[in-house]
Amino acid sequence: MKFEDSSYSQKFDYYKLEMPFGNFFLCEKFIVSELHEGIHFDWNKLLQAAKEVLTFYNKGTKLGYISNRINSYSMDPQSWLKIEEFQKKELILGCAIVFYNQNTFLNVSLENMFADLNIRPCKSLDEALEWMMKQGGAS
Repeated sequence: MKFEDSSYSQKFDYYKLEMPFGNFFLCEKFIVSELHEGIHFDWNKLLQAAKEVLTFYNKGTKLGYISNRINSYSMDPQSWLKIEEFQKKELILGCAIVFYNQNTFLNVSLENMFADLNIRPCKSLDEALEWMMKQGGAS
């Protein structure tokens, strides 16, 4: 389910950041990403999105991150090692990755092996958002 089609899009105020490779929904205390079908989400794209996201939020804001994998795309799992730099700055409270099929679940499992972040695989956007609220990533 897309974030905009969920009841949560009515519950939370958000800004929709549209990038050539996907959409990012910037809520007060968490971000939901929905990347486009078939793209390769590499480090350069991640930095482009991070630059936009960091200009949106106040310095010191603690965020949760939800990757809503509604589309199939590729990502270098070692990028999670670089993402940890954001976590070291205590920007990221936790990550949830929503998977909709077995292949995506296997990718999530692989990425989780590379990450030293708190990553939660979720079977639905609802599950991810509920988990994020318990982590303090939403109010």
